[in-house]
Amino acid sequence: MPRIQFELPDRFVFATEIQIYISHVNQGGHLDNAQLLTLVSEARVRFFKSLGHRESDVAGCPIVVGDLVAQYKSEGFHGETMRVRMLPQDLSRCGFDLVYCMDCVETGREVARGKIGIVFIDRAARKPAPVPPAFLAQLAALQPVA
Repeated sequence: MPRIQFELPDRFVFATEIQIYISHVNQGGHLDNAQLLTLVSEARVRFFKSLGHRESDVAGCPIVVGDLVAQYKSEGFHGETMRVRMLPQDLSRCGFDLVYCMDCVETGREVARGKIGIVFIDRAARKPAPVPPAFLAQLAALQPVA
């Protein structure tokens, strides 16, 4: 089976720090794969919150995760603080990919990278909806972070 290969962008527009708790660690002593998704999901919620939105109402539409990709680069350990950087990319009519990179604040070691497929939903029809223009304007105004 070929391994996932995922290239990162040169810049990101959002960053947040999240600590790895003991509940995030598996019997092997490192960040559990399911818990990686929990940490990345927390970062995703913070990204939308930084723009003034809840995931249940992003400029008038709820969002769902349509797909996601995760590629481990190294282990993460209990007590380490992870920096998760994000960038919206590959906009389509009904969504976009939220690319992420997770690295250790203390060492700079990259732990994981990937992307989350975000889909806007029409509440009444329960089907994909166009990305709201107000949200597109917010994305266009985002500036790179260090």
